[in-house]
Amino acid sequence: MLAPKSPDGGTGRPVRWWKNRRVAITISPDEPTAPDVLTLLGEHLTDMYATSPAESVHALDPSALAAPGIRFWTARDSSGALLGCAALKELGPTDSELKSMRTTTAARGQGVGAAVLAHVLAAAAGRGVRTVHLETGMEDYFAPARRLYERAGFVPCPPFADYVLDPHSVFYRLSLTAPDVPATGPTAARPAS
Repeated sequence: MLAPKSPDGGTGRPVRWWKNRRVAITISPDEPTAPDVLTLLGEHLTDMYATSPAESVHALDPSALAAPGIRFWTARDSSGALLGCAALKELGPTDSELKSMRTTTAARGQGVGAAVLAHVLAAAAGRGVRTVHLETGMEDYFAPARRLYERAGFVPCPPFADYVLDPHSVFYRLSLTAPDVPATGPTAARPAS
Protein backbone atom coordinates (compact mmCIF):
# COMPACT_ATOMS: atom_id res chain seq x y z
CA MET A 1 0.00 0.00 0.00
CA LEU A 2 1.30 3.46 -0.89
CA ALA A 3 1.71 6.02 1.85
CA PRO A 4 -0.61 9.00 1.49
CA LYS A 5 1.01 12.03 -0.10
CA SER A 6 1.99 14.55 2.53
CA PRO A 7 0.09 17.85 2.58
CA ASP A 8 3.37 19.70 2.12
CA GLY A 9 3.89 18.19 -1.35
CA GLY A 10 6.87 16.19 -0.11
CA THR A 11 9.00 19.23 0.74
CA GLY A 12 9.08 18.54 4.46
CA ARG A 13 8.05 22.16 5.04
CA PRO A 14 4.70 23.12 6.52
CA VAL A 15 2.39 24.74 3.98
CA ARG A 16 -0.11 27.28 5.24
CA TRP A 17 -2.49 29.80 3.75
CA TRP A 18 -1.17 33.29 4.32
CA LYS A 19 -2.56 36.46 2.81
CA ASN A 20 -4.93 34.28 0.73
CA ARG A 21 -2.13 32.24 -0.84
CA ARG A 22 -0.37 29.00 -0.03
CA VAL A 23 3.00 29.68 1.50
CA ALA A 24 5.74 27.20 2.31
CA ILE A 25 7.04 28.01 5.76
CA THR A 26 10.64 27.15 6.49
CA ILE A 27 11.41 26.73 10.18
CA SER A 28 15.09 26.52 11.01
CA PRO A 29 17.65 27.41 13.66
CA ASP A 30 18.51 31.10 13.55
CA GLU A 31 20.26 33.85 15.46
CA PRO A 32 18.17 35.96 17.84
CA THR A 33 20.49 38.86 16.96
CA ALA A 34 19.58 38.97 13.24
CA PRO A 35 18.24 42.46 12.42
CA ASP A 36 14.67 41.42 11.56
CA VAL A 37 14.55 39.09 14.56
CA LEU A 38 15.73 41.91 16.84
CA THR A 39 12.80 43.99 15.62
CA LEU A 40 10.31 41.19 16.29
CA LEU A 41 11.78 40.47 19.74
CA GLY A 42 11.71 44.19 20.52
CA GLU A 43 7.99 44.25 19.72
CA HIS A 44 7.56 41.15 21.88
CA LEU A 45 9.26 42.75 24.90
CA THR A 46 7.38 46.04 24.40
CA ASP A 47 4.05 44.18 24.35
CA MET A 48 4.97 42.13 27.42
CA TYR A 49 5.76 45.27 29.44
CA ALA A 50 2.62 47.00 28.13
CA THR A 51 0.32 44.15 29.22
CA SER A 52 1.92 42.88 32.44
CA PRO A 53 3.60 44.43 35.48
CA ALA A 54 7.39 44.44 35.13
CA GLU A 55 7.83 41.82 37.86
CA SER A 56 5.56 39.47 35.88
CA VAL A 57 7.45 39.76 32.58
CA HIS A 58 9.58 36.67 32.04
CA ALA A 59 10.47 37.19 28.36
CA LEU A 60 14.16 36.84 27.52
CA ASP A 61 16.06 39.53 25.67
CA PRO A 62 18.02 38.65 22.50
CA SER A 63 21.34 38.21 24.30
CA ALA A 64 19.75 35.77 26.78
CA LEU A 65 18.21 33.86 23.85
CA ALA A 66 21.72 33.40 22.41
CA ALA A 67 23.05 31.84 25.64
CA PRO A 68 24.18 28.21 25.90
CA GLY A 69 21.33 25.81 26.66
CA ILE A 70 18.84 27.71 24.48
CA ARG A 71 17.85 26.69 20.96
CA PHE A 72 16.23 29.38 18.80
CA TRP A 73 14.22 29.01 15.57
CA THR A 74 12.55 31.32 13.10
CA ALA A 75 9.79 30.72 10.58
CA ARG A 76 10.23 32.37 7.21
CA ASP A 77 8.29 32.40 3.97
CA SER A 78 9.80 31.42 0.61
CA SER A 79 11.19 34.94 0.12
CA GLY A 80 12.92 34.84 3.51
CA ALA A 81 10.50 37.21 5.25
CA LEU A 82 10.30 36.58 8.98
CA LEU A 83 6.94 35.17 10.13
CA GLY A 84 7.67 34.12 13.70
CA CYS A 85 10.09 32.68 16.23
CA ALA A 86 10.39 30.47 19.30
CA ALA A 87 13.06 29.20 21.67
CA LEU A 88 13.55 26.17 23.87
CA LYS A 89 15.46 26.60 27.12
CA GLU A 90 17.00 23.51 28.69
CA LEU A 91 15.87 23.03 32.30
CA GLY A 92 17.33 19.56 32.81
CA PRO A 93 18.22 16.43 30.85
CA THR A 94 14.59 15.72 29.94
CA ASP A 95 12.85 19.03 30.73
CA SER A 96 12.73 22.23 28.70
CA GLU A 97 10.84 25.51 28.66
CA LEU A 98 9.23 27.09 25.63
CA LYS A 99 10.28 30.75 25.39
CA SER A 100 9.72 33.72 23.09
CA MET A 101 6.91 32.29 20.94
CA ARG A 102 6.04 35.22 18.72
CA THR A 103 4.36 35.63 15.35
CA THR A 104 4.61 38.79 13.28
CA THR A 105 1.47 40.91 13.25
CA ALA A 106 0.92 40.22 9.53
CA ALA A 107 1.16 36.45 10.03
CA ARG A 108 -1.14 36.11 13.05
CA GLY A 109 -4.09 33.79 12.68
CA GLN A 110 -2.53 32.06 9.68
CA GLY A 111 -1.20 28.89 11.35
CA VAL A 112 2.39 30.08 11.71
CA GLY A 113 2.35 29.79 15.51
CA ALA A 114 0.97 26.25 15.33
CA ALA A 115 3.62 25.26 12.75
CA VAL A 116 6.44 26.72 14.86
CA LEU A 117 5.12 25.07 18.02
CA ALA A 118 4.86 21.67 16.29
CA HIS A 119 8.41 22.04 14.97
CA VAL A 120 9.84 22.97 18.37
CA LEU A 121 8.01 20.12 20.10
CA ALA A 122 9.27 17.62 17.50
CA ALA A 123 12.82 18.93 17.94
CA ALA A 124 12.48 18.64 21.72
CA ALA A 125 11.21 15.06 21.53
CA GLY A 126 13.99 14.19 19.10
CA ARG A 127 16.55 15.40 21.65
CA GLY A 128 15.06 13.28 24.42
CA VAL A 129 13.00 15.98 26.12
CA ARG A 130 10.00 14.41 27.81
CA THR A 131 8.37 17.49 29.40
CA VAL A 132 8.03 20.97 27.94
CA HIS A 133 6.90 23.73 30.28
CA LEU A 134 5.86 27.29 29.57
CA GLU A 135 4.68 30.42 31.31
CA THR A 136 2.33 32.91 29.68
CA GLY A 137 0.13 35.77 30.77
CA MET A 138 -3.37 35.68 32.27
CA GLU A 139 -4.52 38.91 30.59
CA ASP A 140 -6.96 38.79 27.64
CA TYR A 141 -4.06 39.75 25.34
CA PHE A 142 -2.62 36.25 25.90
CA ALA A 143 -5.89 34.33 25.25
CA PRO A 144 -4.92 33.31 21.67
CA ALA A 145 -1.60 31.95 22.94
CA ARG A 146 -3.30 29.99 25.71
CA ARG A 147 -5.74 28.49 23.18
CA LEU A 148 -2.83 27.49 20.92
CA TYR A 149 -1.02 25.76 23.78
CA GLU A 150 -4.16 24.01 25.02
CA ARG A 151 -4.97 22.75 21.49
CA ALA A 152 -1.44 21.32 21.37
CA GLY A 153 -2.11 19.36 24.57
CA PHE A 154 -0.51 21.59 27.21
CA VAL A 155 -2.23 21.39 30.60
CA PRO A 156 -2.07 23.82 33.53
CA CYS A 157 0.56 23.03 36.14
CA PRO A 158 2.13 24.61 39.22
CA PRO A 159 5.04 27.03 38.81
CA PHE A 160 8.22 25.25 37.66
CA ALA A 161 11.95 26.00 37.73
CA ASP A 162 12.46 29.39 39.43
CA TYR A 163 8.90 30.66 38.90
CA VAL A 164 6.60 31.46 41.81
CA LEU A 165 2.83 31.85 41.95
CA ASP A 166 1.87 35.08 40.19
CA PRO A 167 -1.67 36.34 39.56
CA HIS A 168 -0.54 37.56 36.11
CA SER A 169 0.93 34.22 35.00
CA VAL A 170 -0.38 30.80 34.06
CA PHE A 171 1.92 27.78 33.82
CA TYR A 172 1.58 24.83 31.47
CA ARG A 173 3.33 21.55 30.78
CA LEU A 174 3.21 18.98 28.02
CA SER A 175 4.48 15.41 28.33
CA LEU A 176 6.05 14.19 25.10
CA THR A 177 6.52 10.72 23.69
CA ALA A 178 9.42 9.85 21.45
CA PRO A 179 8.71 10.73 17.82
CA ASP A 180 8.09 8.03 15.25
CA VAL A 181 11.03 7.70 12.92
CA PRO A 182 9.76 6.38 9.58
CA ALA A 183 12.09 5.84 6.63
CA THR A 184 11.49 9.43 5.47
CA GLY A 185 12.52 11.06 8.76
CA PRO A 186 11.03 12.20 12.06
CA THR A 187 7.42 13.26 12.47
CA ALA A 188 6.00 15.77 14.90
CA ALA A 189 6.10 14.85 18.57
CA ARG A 190 2.87 13.69 20.10
CA PRO A 191 1.58 14.42 23.58
CA ALA A 192 1.99 11.39 25.84
CA SER A 193 -1.19 9.58 26.76
